[in-house]
Amino acid sequence: MVERLTWKKLALELAFFYLPWFVIGWFFGGLPWLLLLATVLVLLWNFYHQLKLSDWLWKERSLTPPSGSGSWTPLFNGIYRLQKRNRRRRKELANLIRRFRNGAESLPDAVVVFEHDGSIVWCNKLAQDLLGFRMPDDAGQYIGNLIRTPEFIEYLSRAELGEAFEMRSPLHVSKTLEFRTMPYAEGEYLMVVRDITQLKQLEGMRRNFFANVSHELRTPMTVLRGYLEMAEDPDMLVGPMWDKAHGVMTEQLTRMEGLVEQLLTLSKIEASVKIALDQKVNVPAMLDVLQKEAQALSGDQAHEFEFDVDHSLSVLGDDDQLRSAISNLVYNAVKHTPASAKIAVRWFRTPQGPRLEVKDSGEGIAPQHIDRLTERFYRVDKARSRETGGSGLGLAIVKHALNHHESELEIYSKVGKGSVFSFTLPERLAC
Repeated sequence: MVERLTWKKLALELAFFYLPWFVIGWFFGGLPWLLLLATVLVLLWNFYHQLKLSDWLWKERSLTPPSGSGSWTPLFNGIYRLQKRNRRRRKELANLIRRFRNGAESLPDAVVVFEHDGSIVWCNKLAQDLLGFRMPDDAGQYIGNLIRTPEFIEYLSRAELGEAFEMRSPLHVSKTLEFRTMPYAEGEYLMVVRDITQLKQLEGMRRNFFANVSHELRTPMTVLRGYLEMAEDPDMLVGPMWDKAHGVMTEQLTRMEGLVEQLLTLSKIEASVKIALDQKVNVPAMLDVLQKEAQALSGDQAHEFEFDVDHSLSVLGDDDQLRSAISNLVYNAVKHTPASAKIAVRWFRTPQGPRLEVKDSGEGIAPQHIDRLTERFYRVDKARSRETGGSGLGLAIVKHALNHHESELEIYSKVGKGSVFSFTLPERLAC
């Protein structure tokens, strides 16, 4: 290990160098000229090592210092140690920055770092997808030039750190974004942008859900309250009037009971985030029972039923959820098909997997309604749904039950011709 250079060592080195020249000049004469020659040699020796140092610092890429002698050896080694320490620190800093960026890329939110004047320092990939930024091209750009909406510019000017700000995505108008800005490094800010579109939709669905449930329960409760108030006077409910009141109250109670049952079924299916598709479901036996129930539900309407069932085709899945999905499709066909009309149910194997089709010859559904049929409480004809006792939850139950079985509801309908509701389960579920 080479020790560091000191004034004492440097003075001794010069003394040992000049001493022979001084002795020779003292005894043989020409002392000034010999000292001048020695000084020139010292300068040339130092100039040579300066050039070696310059070439090492600016031209060579090697970390190893050049060989030196005398006082230059500790200088070369000292610079070498300094460079080595700086390279280690740069490597540690690069690793820290890489870990930070990898962590920011893994976040479910967009992250933007910008300076106090609004110039962008860095952003993650999700910020590029949500906000349209491009890195590193947009580095140094004023963020207000890339997001030009007036409300965002006003938000930046207010500098309300920590407070949430919502606006439509500048790239996707259908998306709603939430912005939060907080201090980051000195003179810099960190902006976190979150896509809250689904959260807003869920809030809207929750509001609509409670509004619809309240509305659906209010009507039968109002009817029951009216008859109960009439029952306070015994003379009001006598003879045929009591029979009518009893029938209406029973009908309204049945309607409420059906609504509550559908709500509980939908809640149970939605709560089952992931189910094990390992239970054997005998769909043919299920359809045999549903055929009898559909005929009983048809009653005096005398629908013509045609059940074409592959009795050798069973599937793996959840029995309760598949029963809810299939029964809702069959019951809907009965409720929305005119009397004496035909209803066809097919359960068969396709190259893609087991498939169920429920075809009716009802009034059909206009195209603008088809995409919304699986929404809760959505009805094409509200008056007719009340007459048939529909709750508006049946197809929502079908949708969620099929999602759990890696399938989706397919709807084909033509006004005046009827509709076909179908789904195909994955082939791997057939057994």
